[in-house]
Amino acid sequence: MIFGLDGVEIGLIIVFMTLFAGIMTGFPVAFAIGGAGVISFAIIAALDSAGLLIHQAIDTGSQAYRDLLASGVAREAISTFRYPDLPRIEEPLFIGGWEQAMERNISFIVNRMNERVIAGQSIETLLAVLMFVMMGITLERSKIAEDLLTTMARVFGPLPGGLAVSIVIVGAFLAASTGIVGATVVTMGLLALPTMLRNNYSPELATGVIAASGTLGQIIPPSIVIVLLGTLVGDLYATGQETRAQLAGCTDALTYLGEPAVLSVGTLFQAALLPGIFLAGLYGLYAFGFALVNPSKAPPVQFDAEGGEVVTRGEAMTWYLAVPAAILIAVGLLGSGGVIGTQTIAVSDYAERAAGPGLRTNVSERCQEAMIELHGQDAWDAAVAERSAQQASGATDEVVELTEEELAAARAEALANAAPIGTGVAVVAVLFALVLAIARGVSPMAAPAPLVIGAVGVLLMLLADILFISPLSSPGTTFLVMAIPVIIALYGLSHAMGRLSQNELLRVVFPPLVLIIAVLGSILGGITNPTPAAALGAAGAIMLAAYRKLKEENGKSKIVIWASFALVIMILLGVNFDLRITRENVPVEDWVAYVLAQFAYHFAFFGLLFSCWVLFRSNILSPVVRETAKVTSMVFTILIGSQLLNLVLISFGGEHYIQQFLRAFDNEMVVFLVVMLILFILGFVLDFLEIIYIVIPIVGPVIYGGTLDPKWVTIMIAVNLQTSFLTPPFGFALFYLRGVAPAGITTGHIYRGVLPFVLIQVVALALFWLFPGIVTIIPDLIPN
Repeated sequence: MIFGLDGVEIGLIIVFMTLFAGIMTGFPVAFAIGGAGVISFAIIAALDSAGLLIHQAIDTGSQAYRDLLASGVAREAISTFRYPDLPRIEEPLFIGGWEQAMERNISFIVNRMNERVIAGQSIETLLAVLMFVMMGITLERSKIAEDLLTTMARVFGPLPGGLAVSIVIVGAFLAASTGIVGATVVTMGLLALPTMLRNNYSPELATGVIAASGTLGQIIPPSIVIVLLGTLVGDLYATGQETRAQLAGCTDALTYLGEPAVLSVGTLFQAALLPGIFLAGLYGLYAFGFALVNPSKAPPVQFDAEGGEVVTRGEAMTWYLAVPAAILIAVGLLGSGGVIGTQTIAVSDYAERAAGPGLRTNVSERCQEAMIELHGQDAWDAAVAERSAQQASGATDEVVELTEEELAAARAEALANAAPIGTGVAVVAVLFALVLAIARGVSPMAAPAPLVIGAVGVLLMLLADILFISPLSSPGTTFLVMAIPVIIALYGLSHAMGRLSQNELLRVVFPPLVLIIAVLGSILGGITNPTPAAALGAAGAIMLAAYRKLKEENGKSKIVIWASFALVIMILLGVNFDLRITRENVPVEDWVAYVLAQFAYHFAFFGLLFSCWVLFRSNILSPVVRETAKVTSMVFTILIGSQLLNLVLISFGGEHYIQQFLRAFDNEMVVFLVVMLILFILGFVLDFLEIIYIVIPIVGPVIYGGTLDPKWVTIMIAVNLQTSFLTPPFGFALFYLRGVAPAGITTGHIYRGVLPFVLIQVVALALFWLFPGIVTIIPDLIPN
């Protein structure tokens, strides 16, 4: 053995030294990773063939090993770290020779590429990366980010530290639209840093707040980091829990846990939302507090007034706060009172399956002991009692068809319990009412008559739903009854939107905010998965950028607006009508809705093509497509190279060796703390892509194979990587900012500026550690 080290340990050192050497050469990282895998395998194979690498393996034929197995210790739990006194045998790293290992690696790499890159289950989610990248780059290149920054500076600038606070808000906006750290830091560094320095802001505060706000893209959904982690850790969690169940003596994870071991990207988005907002809030509070303590280093800045109508404090409090709060409270009370709710009377033709016990009870004695330890004796006794009661009553898991009388009674009961006002109508009415109220606050001196007419239309919508629409009403009848109230409400809304467009803040913030809410709302609400939502975001960003460009040119921007409305109409028709025309009997109203939906679809598609043409002739679309292709190509190339490097580790037992070392700790929180420390250090020299695809697959089966909540584990990893991006001397965000900073800004300014934000990150990590509910509360409240 070389230097008294085990052959596997030397192999690990060779792999990681080769990887770091490849990265430090300046060669593109995406290719350096794959090259490091090939070179390290060749070096290890040569040393192993020369007999220089000897692995001290446990002698599985020894009596001591057999005694451990006989005592009930699982074979997978036996390692040299946990049982160092077991007899050893010396063997080469490649048992069948390096030729066999290389042949196996080649077949594995082909299978993995097929599973994870070409035609696997995760490829659909990975497509979301491409469209989220396009969404963010489009918003950046179309100067929408610049408009946001200018407007926020005008709003918050008069406050102490207002420019810094506006940077945090815009950083959160860009994070929710790009998810790319480098793009956000560079954009805000170019746009905001000179402005802050001209207004006598401290270079430390200016650089620190820009670098920190830029890293919010690591955590605020739709973060690309979360998407990539989600495609990976879902499999790791399922595999880790299967291994945990087998070590406990159970057949599978569903039996042992009592629930499926599933973790989706949508769930991770839900878990990341509150921590991201929490971090942005801490950044803003620090900037405001810094300005109060050092007013000369973060002075208020008074920009030119926008020239809009003056709104008094009382009018602002009434229409921006009191009236919207009253609307939401009234809707909440009506909902709790049963006035607003579901109107569906759909009843299954089959009886509900008899409810089985919460836990499976027909398990082995060893699995039973493990399940009692996990769930508690009370839960096990309750499951046994439920199973006994079910068997005594003769109930089975068979599904029984209802009789005509039972079906009619069930429908009558559902009809009697239907709410007078449907949830969909209530949501639309609330949105209309809020827009009318805010429009009144924006221009209180304008004639109120159009807005009053719109409010009357909203009330007529609710009244029509109560008096003329029942759960038995056909979609055509509902459409005709609601048409007149909706037209009246839209008349008021048209005037309201005109007034809102006169307010600079709303005009700039509202469109991207609606786009972000549409994308995140569809994911967080469980309406769709990230890939269709990303497609919606990319298309919306293109149309938004085209609209802005046409407004600059005084062009035909109404085409884009009508295309957006066509998209909304298409969605509404799809929700309210059955558009399946392949049925035997299709009502006339469904045919009409189908024709209208087809027209709306083609017009929306035409609007998207027109928007692409506008951006293309403006020389915006081509750079966006090139940059998107560059970023996504890098992601997939790193994915392929990292798979090759991981297979090299697997081939000589390096991955298994690291996992055995981590499992030797008795406390899984200590294991997770060790992993977090390693990830933090690696974040100095490796990008998040390399860490996700190289390190997480190695440590993932351990940290996702215990009792820790996988949502919490993943968000803690994301925040940890965000912290390492900021930490001197190697934080990536610091290098991004240094590359675009003016000549007067030194590296020392940047380092000193980010240190308070690094401390904020550490405090946030500690709070997430002590209060995991900050991460898990939203996924627990929202059904998945």
